[in-house]
Amino acid sequence: MLLFFTLGLLIHFVFFASIFDIYFTSPLVHGMTPQFTPLPPPARRLVLFVADGLRADTLYELDENGTSRAPFIRNIIMHEGSWGISHTRVPTESRPGHVALIAGFYEDVSAVAKGWKENPVEFDSLFNESKYTWSWGSPDILPMFAKGASGDHVYTYSYDAKREDFGAQDATKLDTWVFDNVKDFFHHARNNQSLFSKINEEKIVFFLHLLGIDTNGHAHRPSSRDYKDNIKKVDDGVKEIVSMFNHFYGNDGKTTFIFTSDHGMTDWGSHGAGHPSETLTPLVTWGAGINYPQRVSAQQFDDSFLKEWRLENWKRLDVNQADIAPLMTSLIGVPFPLNSVGILPVDYLNNTDLFKAESMFTNAVQILEQFKVKMTQKKEVTLPFLFTPFKFQVVQDLVTSLLTYPLSHFVGYLLVFTLGIEILVLSFFYRYMLTAGLTAFAVWPFLTRLWTRAKVTSLSWAFFSVLLAVFPLMPVVGRKPDISLVMGAGLLVLLLSLCVVTSLRKRKDSFRKEELLVHLLQVLSTVLSMYVVYSTQSSLLRKQGLPLMNQIISWATLASSLFVPLLSSPAVFQRLFSILLSLMSTYLLLSTGYEAVFPLVLSCLMFVWINIEQETLQQSGVCCKQKLTSIQFSYNTDITQFRQLYLDDIRRAFFLFDLASVYCFLTVFSPFMMGALMMWKILIPFVLVMCAFEAVQLTTQLSSKSLFLIVLVISDIMALHFFFLVKDYGSWLDIGTSISHYVIVMSMTIFLVFLNGLAQLLTTKKLRLCGKPKSHFM
Repeated sequence: MLLFFTLGLLIHFVFFASIFDIYFTSPLVHGMTPQFTPLPPPARRLVLFVADGLRADTLYELDENGTSRAPFIRNIIMHEGSWGISHTRVPTESRPGHVALIAGFYEDVSAVAKGWKENPVEFDSLFNESKYTWSWGSPDILPMFAKGASGDHVYTYSYDAKREDFGAQDATKLDTWVFDNVKDFFHHARNNQSLFSKINEEKIVFFLHLLGIDTNGHAHRPSSRDYKDNIKKVDDGVKEIVSMFNHFYGNDGKTTFIFTSDHGMTDWGSHGAGHPSETLTPLVTWGAGINYPQRVSAQQFDDSFLKEWRLENWKRLDVNQADIAPLMTSLIGVPFPLNSVGILPVDYLNNTDLFKAESMFTNAVQILEQFKVKMTQKKEVTLPFLFTPFKFQVVQDLVTSLLTYPLSHFVGYLLVFTLGIEILVLSFFYRYMLTAGLTAFAVWPFLTRLWTRAKVTSLSWAFFSVLLAVFPLMPVVGRKPDISLVMGAGLLVLLLSLCVVTSLRKRKDSFRKEELLVHLLQVLSTVLSMYVVYSTQSSLLRKQGLPLMNQIISWATLASSLFVPLLSSPAVFQRLFSILLSLMSTYLLLSTGYEAVFPLVLSCLMFVWINIEQETLQQSGVCCKQKLTSIQFSYNTDITQFRQLYLDDIRRAFFLFDLASVYCFLTVFSPFMMGALMMWKILIPFVLVMCAFEAVQLTTQLSSKSLFLIVLVISDIMALHFFFLVKDYGSWLDIGTSISHYVIVMSMTIFLVFLNGLAQLLTTKKLRLCGKPKSHFM
């Protein structure tokens, strides 16, 4: 068995690692020949302004008084340059956004190995191809382009990372720092002959990264006065920098200005996904080589932005974000970035048709160079026979043989089994599929003889299944805390405890004083948990912090939740109820709303499940029915000798797949501790199900090894689904979620083995407060 488990673990680890080799290898290639336009460029220098986190609509729209928040930029649109919307791609984050702008390619999926924090492969960029580049701004962005630059020609000037404080009173200081340092730089250049000669060279770039808008958006939301006032500050700063450049270079007409953003922001102050508020960013260009404004009578777009912004008479030129990189390279005459996939937006260019044609041709050749290198690499590492078309006849023969199989009963089970797996797979994407599955389970007793033999049990099963089916329909994010629901869940636990203790007291032979004391301690623990939740919420609302006594009680409750059940009777019903009481105390402390009721409803359904499985086996004649009060957990019992596996046990295996706050424990930010507490909150329902599963194995005389083989088959079939659903494109959330789905299903078997061990410990071990332990037999 150990060898079987070890080999299975090894094989599953190889399958898990395979997705990173198949899906998450870098698409970037090296060894291409640089391509540049042979004709003289229109500009000697380029100034790139990137207003981090700036939405297109917030910049272009007029305020409530009918005036622009950025009058200088709007004047450029109407009188000096070209404008449009830059369409970004997910993930809408600062690093991939700047890489698309300056290097011309989108997110490198192999960045998953770096935690999405940096590009794992060196890449070429506009800055690297320039003769000199000077940049000012955030220490999170600038070093990325200096790091991979060949030679010492990319200069960065960053403020201290501590300035990037979401809680700061005035985030516009980040942008003011950039503008002031650029002015000081040019003032210093007048007295430094070496620097003066460098900034008068051709093919040079000045990059101003403006982080204030993004910081204010996160802290105060894009609809806030802080965010909108920051746009006005940036507009004033850009106006001053443009005036300084024109004055410094004597209005030589050889400077091109680009103003854009790396990504937008949602109304609630986040970004990373693909909402239009995140993917639509402004693009305004003017200066050398840029077309002047074009007046038009009508424009055709799928949106109504032009009318809302009152810009319907000025031609709008939309681009993809990566297209800005080849636009900038053609304007100053440097080679196109080697890894760029952008397509030159020629409508922005004010030049001859020959220059446009040469630039487009150079752009095409540069992209073709990447294709040639990539094709060569693929041929070197790919075996020719692997390209043989897949023969679908094999699958057709398999389906035909199954349909002609004489055991129609087996085929029916196979169809139900397949439907169950598909529902489990779909539930990862659509939570309401869990509702559909639970509703189907609710109907199951009425389609069998169970309804005629155990009407009360069947009705209870249907009631709790439907009640549990409501939870997947409840909101997951965006809900407000509701402590009254937590208090209600606690009262239900106390009421249930009263009923159970009263029932057990009537059977004096099976309920000793020691066990009564354990149950009373657990009831007291539940009461204390309710008090701590209420008291902590009130204290936090008064901004008085987390009371020390509440924190002590919370941690003590958590610590005792795993060993207090071991003091209770090993009788199935009493031990399961004791486990529920202990875990519910902890769960209440970790709850903020309706989820506090979930373990209680789940446990009720599990109790009915144990009874209904007994009824099922009794009517099939597999075993005789025993009362739950007479069955006890025994650590040394080997149930593999009792009976073989039946087709009906596949249904039982499906139950292994049944599916806030930590302020009662700590309020200081501690990601690992908070993550551990939240993980335990997630595991509590699984532990309850596994304990009930232990009871089912015991009461139905079923082999746990056989069931785990069924679970292994289910897990691997689901994993095969998710293998083909792994994404290497989209937002980090989309990519990470697809990987998580695959990992979760691949890890299900190992995860259940460990949970099974914990459930066995909770259900079979027996501790005593005093005296010697007694032996318990079946």
